[in-house]
Amino acid sequence: MTTTATPPPKDLRDFYENPAVPVASGTPRSRRQARMLAEALGPAGDRPRTILDIGCGDGTAAATAAPLLPGHRIIGVDWSQDALRRARTRIPYAVRGELTDGGLPLRAGSADAVLFSEVVEHLVDPDAALDEIRRVLRPGGHLMLSTPNLAAWYNRALLLAGVQPVFSEVSLRAIHGRPGREVVGHLRLYTARALREFVAASGFEVVRLAGAPFHGVPRPLRPIDRLACARPPLASILLLHARRT
Repeated sequence: MTTTATPPPKDLRDFYENPAVPVASGTPRSRRQARMLAEALGPAGDRPRTILDIGCGDGTAAATAAPLLPGHRIIGVDWSQDALRRARTRIPYAVRGELTDGGLPLRAGSADAVLFSEVVEHLVDPDAALDEIRRVLRPGGHLMLSTPNLAAWYNRALLLAGVQPVFSEVSLRAIHGRPGREVVGHLRLYTARALREFVAASGFEVVRLAGAPFHGVPRPLRPIDRLACARPPLASILLLHARRT
């Protein structure tokens, strides 16, 4: 199976500035992640928290989370100027930043929480990214990270059949050897165990790992996908809550 989704990019920056590249994922994941953060932060009260949505894309996830986090301030951060233009139509604050040393436009320890949704799988250097997130989070601050699960229930079956797993990509130009139509630029994929170990090694204490469904699962299989969320190592999407040590 080969499906062309985007014109050939010159490099990763050109790829992510292409308006044809999807910059939003499904709302079920966004809602589950926002509920986890709302439970962790509690009511805003007299001290609203500062929440960074790093890799905010078009702002859809932040806009979905906002009603579940009343009184808190959500700031969208993205590298893509095209994504930021779209995000500013949905959320009041959206700024440009990069996940390199000092690339986020915030001082150290200034954020109470970070939403890091469907971003880590796109990164060349995820270690540097978590270092930068740790820098801007206050001690005890919350990291809410989500990423596709390499060991999702259907990927296990696909691998047994010799088929490339869903979410994995071997090219930025086309889909090869797996189901799906969109090229989205995934460079790294994690199992539940690998994600826990990676985040813990980056200076965070893992609090909870949960699962979420994937909006791209064919409709007849969606009940199974929802059931798989009860066993995070089998779920389509991994939702990890960690705290900065």
